[in-house]
Amino acid sequence: MAASADLQAQLKLQSEAAQALRAERFRHGALTLESTELRPVMDGQKIVDIARQEKNLATELIEDFMVAANEVVAQMFEAKKVSSIRRVVKTPERWPRIVELAQQKGTKLPAVADSKALNDFLTKQQVADPDHFPDLSLAVIKLMGPGEYVLERAGEPEIGHFGLAVQDYTHSTAPNRRYADVITQRLIKAMLGKQPPPYSDGDLAAIAQNCTLKEDAARKVERGMSKRIAAVAMTSKIGQVFDAIVTGVTPNGTFVRALGPHVEGMLMHPPQGLDVGDKLRVKLVGTNPYRGYIDFAAA
Repeated sequence: MAASADLQAQLKLQSEAAQALRAERFRHGALTLESTELRPVMDGQKIVDIARQEKNLATELIEDFMVAANEVVAQMFEAKKVSSIRRVVKTPERWPRIVELAQQKGTKLPAVADSKALNDFLTKQQVADPDHFPDLSLAVIKLMGPGEYVLERAGEPEIGHFGLAVQDYTHSTAPNRRYADVITQRLIKAMLGKQPPPYSDGDLAAIAQNCTLKEDAARKVERGMSKRIAAVAMTSKIGQVFDAIVTGVTPNGTFVRALGPHVEGMLMHPPQGLDVGDKLRVKLVGTNPYRGYIDFAAA
């Protein structure tokens, strides 16, 4: 960077474009959500700690350009009347529960799902309660439901992506990550070469369903492994005390998340009256890496 004024100018231009794209998405109601992604800290082959994966302008630039690219590709299929696979997040069926969560925090959302109103609420909460915002984000994400792949025929009404506030959205930007991206790129290649599509609508519908099923399965494996990695990393910290926040109170137990490192576990013998959002000090009393369990006690 320091050695090239041209490279600096190009990245500055890209950053300005990415931020303009992001601002426009938020103007249309794209959701401000914060997920807590953790990464293991390694010493050779040994996990010695766990750290939060931080975002910065570089990661946001890539994300904004990927979203824009996926919109453009979807719009191109529509213009050329080519059937394709779309990535959709439907309007939340559990919108009333999202309204209820907002009401608990003093905000009234409309009875009909509105991504712009939801994002205004989320943005306000991010400033008012940054410690608990990842948990609110997670609750909203779960209530929206998972994304899925669907066949979309040209001319049919789009389902759209509620979380991104876009109507035209596919996946074409990471062929090393999702098979759906490879399918999309093959459709682009045929279209640019003025060749017939390599897949029938029936093929695309079956592929979309299979991609959704495989992604769900992969997500379960990833979640299980993340819990095991966290348990391994925390084993050396048994006996230490952490600031924490209550993330769940269920018939199966009370769950807390340490604020640093951001790992979640069960609170053994919780004090009476605890509820989601309450803050407390907890002591790490045990881990089970094999099952991915982390146990805390009130300090």
